[in-house]
Amino acid sequence: MTILALEFSSEQRSAAVARGGSVLAEAVESGERNVAAFAMIEKVLGQAKMEREEIEAIAVGLGPGSYTGVRAAIALAQGWQLARGIKTTGISSVAAIAEQARLEKLFGRVNIVVDAQRGEFYFAAYDLAQTSQTEIMPLKILSMAEVQSRVKDGEILIGPEAAKIFPNARTVFPRAAAVAALAADRGDFLAAEKLEPIYLRETNFVKAVK
Repeated sequence: MTILALEFSSEQRSAAVARGGSVLAEAVESGERNVAAFAMIEKVLGQAKMEREEIEAIAVGLGPGSYTGVRAAIALAQGWQLARGIKTTGISSVAAIAEQARLEKLFGRVNIVVDAQRGEFYFAAYDLAQTSQTEIMPLKILSMAEVQSRVKDGEILIGPEAAKIFPNARTVFPRAAAVAALAADRGDFLAAEKLEPIYLRETNFVKAVK
């Protein structure tokens, strides 16, 4: 199956094309918050020498992370499915961080943190082996003190903003190539309208005062 993967949940956005579990091309950008989604897609399709019509499935990084970025990726998948009838699936961006860390040859227990704002962090732990990853602590929201108390001496702490906040932590972004690799091993495709961001607390919207 030919998969287009989109990962927009962090300040480093990426798109990738994979076929048969092998990544054929990946484009990565960072900096400005605006997501140049179609430019990245055209770039990876060009690198892979592929046309849009050849895409059979889209895999989306669902966060947690940038709510706007994740929503943009979901909207693109929804439009593509409506136009082309392709398959879609969602991948946890935390699982993508773990997979990216494994690809960077970080093995053993890794503790993943993603900034949840309000002085809190999304936190999960994985055991990474050469050929697999295993979730050993499911995703939850913790305070900084709770994160520090759960990370034992010698354990690795990683995440998109981890090195900016925690001493001795390592920066690892979720990448579209990792999303594609995880999606290739899954068969739980669904209607794109059912894709939802991973967000562990209720979303609060405040109306502007007229």
